[in-house]
Amino acid sequence: MTGEKERILVVEDDAKLRRFLDISLTQQGFRVEGAANGAEGIRLAASNLPDLIILDLGLPDMDGVEVIRTLREWSSMPILILSARDQERDKVAALDAGADDYLTKPFGNAELLARIRVAMRHAARRQTQEQEPVFREGELEVDLHARIVRLAGQEIHLTPIEYRLLTALIGHAGKVVTHGQLLRMVWGPNSEEEHQYLRVYMNQLRRKLEPEPAKPKYLLTEPGVGYRFKIRQD
Repeated sequence: MTGEKERILVVEDDAKLRRFLDISLTQQGFRVEGAANGAEGIRLAASNLPDLIILDLGLPDMDGVEVIRTLREWSSMPILILSARDQERDKVAALDAGADDYLTKPFGNAELLARIRVAMRHAARRQTQEQEPVFREGELEVDLHARIVRLAGQEIHLTPIEYRLLTALIGHAGKVVTHGQLLRMVWGPNSEEEHQYLRVYMNQLRRKLEPEPAKPKYLLTEPGVGYRFKIRQD
């Protein structure tokens, strides 16, 4: 880091909650801006380029999922959803649209700060990976140029589909990737309903890469939503 404070944009129509987040995050060393609706949030995101956006889904002028889609047309900045909607379909819709993580209200401040740190680390790591062709996490090493996977120094043979599934997850390490996103990335655009394929190949991948496949430390399940490749302090 350069010493410059990371900037967070809070897009939330509840003025009291927006004020609480402003105070809480400022105390943690962040620079905070607020927007009371989606249009203002999009404008501030485009003009000020924050390091992370905290976004409510229930905005007065547009749905938060529409805000996510608009932002993703031109930006990969981390987006953390903070919403009272707790149904799996709402989480999947937001994550499929491009959100990085999802936290439901009411929330604990410590958990919010942890999710922010994970999202920012993921963004920083993604930038590093664009320059560094070798991904490393714990005993796992993936040479993305040579397409070689090693575990504790030993080369592991993966089928082409297993390799595509692994690289899809590590390309979003620390972030929840929905079932639909993974199916599109690995099997193509017309495979969103083939969840059984995903379960089978995830089990195969865990048997090859996890010390205890039933208690994975890399390839985590997000029940009802998708999977996450766990990174340190995730």
